[in-house]
Amino acid sequence: MMRNPVFSREMKVGSRSVRLPLIILLFNGILSLVTLLNMYSAVAQVRTTAAIQYSSFMNMYEFVTTIEFILLMFIVPAVTAASISGERERQTLELMLTTQMTASQVVFGKLMSALSTLLLLIVSSFPSVAMVFVYGGITWTDAVSLLLCYITVAFFAGSLGICFSALFKRSTISTVVTYGVLVAVVAGTYFINKFTLSLSAMNINNTAAAYGFGENAVKPTSGGFFYLLLLNPASTFLAILNGQAGGNTPLSKLKSSFGMTATNFVTENWVIVSILIQLALAALLIYIAVRCVEPVKRRRRGNKHK
Repeated sequence: MMRNPVFSREMKVGSRSVRLPLIILLFNGILSLVTLLNMYSAVAQVRTTAAIQYSSFMNMYEFVTTIEFILLMFIVPAVTAASISGERERQTLELMLTTQMTASQVVFGKLMSALSTLLLLIVSSFPSVAMVFVYGGITWTDAVSLLLCYITVAFFAGSLGICFSALFKRSTISTVVTYGVLVAVVAGTYFINKFTLSLSAMNINNTAAAYGFGENAVKPTSGGFFYLLLLNPASTFLAILNGQAGGNTPLSKLKSSFGMTATNFVTENWVIVSILIQLALAALLIYIAVRCVEPVKRRRRGNKHK
């Protein structure tokens, strides 16, 4: 199989620069500091009370993995949002496309080089996350599911950044739009559910006042808007953590937060369904990015034959 030339170039340039080790140092430094501070707090509590509370170590695991998830979600767009638009600004994109490289090679090469960096961050951070294995409560299956969640959010956010980098000519605009859409997906789907839940509660209260029955007879719910959370990588991550922390079901906390009581195929397989939907959206975004780069390729070929 022929190796992607863009990927090879990006990996060589990245490995020779000081940027990659600096990112790894800062990323793992933050995680290690958080882990050690939580570990010190748990040990100090043991010395004071002479009792080991294993829930504190689980809380440490949840806190550290959440910090890593947030860092990944905000680092990936910064790496990919300027990948193609940066080539345009340096006036090197058209030079790349005058060669035998296709638009898909350019897009996939840029994306895979960014994801390989993020995969290196995930693997290098495993010792900090694995500290909880010393005290038990987390299995290797849980670690694999968490790793799958990290890879999914990296692929989804990276595809979002590469798509807007291909759509816009300026890196500043593509970065701002990428972060804006990512925040809209993560926070927007949550607040839409909160808003519909509030409307449902108001309607129930008004109906109860009009007909004189108890307000607790019907529970407020966000309804079908709850399934918008399938697009939200944070909801997938929270569902995985809830299942690892001993919840009744991985989705129990999310369902109770928005008044959902129905059980169906989607709610029973929430993590798998949400990951598949996010991967499908990522594939669509990559396709759009390739289509945005292809007209440049065709235009360069047309000028060459004139």
